[in-house]
Amino acid sequence: MTSKWFYHQIKTELAELEEASLLRRIPAVDNGAEKELLFKGQKFLNLASNDYLGLACDERLKLASIQAVRDYGTGSAASRLVTGNFKLYDTLEQEFAAFKEQEDAMLFSSGYAANLAIMDSFADRHSVIFSDKLNHASIIDGIKMSGAKHVRYQHNDIEHLKKRLESFKNISAKILITDTIFSMDGDLAHIEEIAQLCEFYDVMLVVDEAHAEGIFGGGKGLCFERKISKLVDLHMGAFSKGFGSLGGIVSGSSDLISFLRNKGRSFVFSTALPPAVVGANLASLRLVLSDPSIGEKLLDKSLDLKRFLESEGFDCGNSESQIIPVILGENKLALQAQAFLLEAGIYTAAIRPPTVPMNTARLRLSLRADLTSDDIEKIKHAFALLKKEIL
Repeated sequence: MTSKWFYHQIKTELAELEEASLLRRIPAVDNGAEKELLFKGQKFLNLASNDYLGLACDERLKLASIQAVRDYGTGSAASRLVTGNFKLYDTLEQEFAAFKEQEDAMLFSSGYAANLAIMDSFADRHSVIFSDKLNHASIIDGIKMSGAKHVRYQHNDIEHLKKRLESFKNISAKILITDTIFSMDGDLAHIEEIAQLCEFYDVMLVVDEAHAEGIFGGGKGLCFERKISKLVDLHMGAFSKGFGSLGGIVSGSSDLISFLRNKGRSFVFSTALPPAVVGANLASLRLVLSDPSIGEKLLDKSLDLKRFLESEGFDCGNSESQIIPVILGENKLALQAQAFLLEAGIYTAAIRPPTVPMNTARLRLSLRADLTSDDIEKIKHAFALLKKEIL
């Protein structure tokens, strides 16, 4: 068996990844969602999850999930287009569409699957798709699947985007897709200028609000905060971040959602999410609606911590969100810093290429709404020691 050609090649590549401090392993985390996660039997303050509002372990979501299992069972048993549909799913989509002030919404198994479906449905080899250079991998993979011409523009560079749009102004089938919060840098897309350019050049505008929903715009996302949501054709969001559960969801006009429902392969050929997840999604949506200020309070904590880190000499890039990068450059240094913070009782994610560009390895801090003032002081103290001891 081991004589086959690919075993030697794989062994060599794994060794190269190890040498470059790029070999990934699943961490021995026992419970990675709570504010204090269990890692190798010890508790650590959790700054690595995307549970920005601290809802993943909220009792109200748990109870809603349990009730959904009692009402509908453990699995959906089919695609939504066959028999894998329940009233609960329709209720969630209707309430989410109203939340986003859109005509309709459509639930997916993940945000990744949603982005694949959008690109595969609305683009083909005759289309041109404009994409920020730091867009999420799901967007890039969706563009590849579509067969469209992929035109990337420099990250958040509006002048470069203008030149790209001008170069293809005579092409009719044009789409622009962008994250609104970039997941590794925590910075915000220049969404107002992007929306205006899409209007001028007659470009379909798709936004990925996965890391913004629940936080910005009273929970509705950055486009709502910046008052340009009506200029967006499709809004992609995710229940797996601020909403503390699972699933992607796309909202927009009834015609666009109907088209997506018929053409999106990752929807048509996938078993629907289990009822337990959908029940939790609906509960989290209603919780965000009941307290739209929770995201604003989180952003205040994030700004305070970022200012402290920068005063200590750390490079936090252009973060304006609950995601704060601490850019260290070298892969080994990022891993050393991660290990140092573990000793201080803090769990952070060490992010390395290819997730981020070469020589920009970093710690990615994901702040949570349930962090107390004592927690923030603990984080500040640990980073002050990190600066003295390692950097």
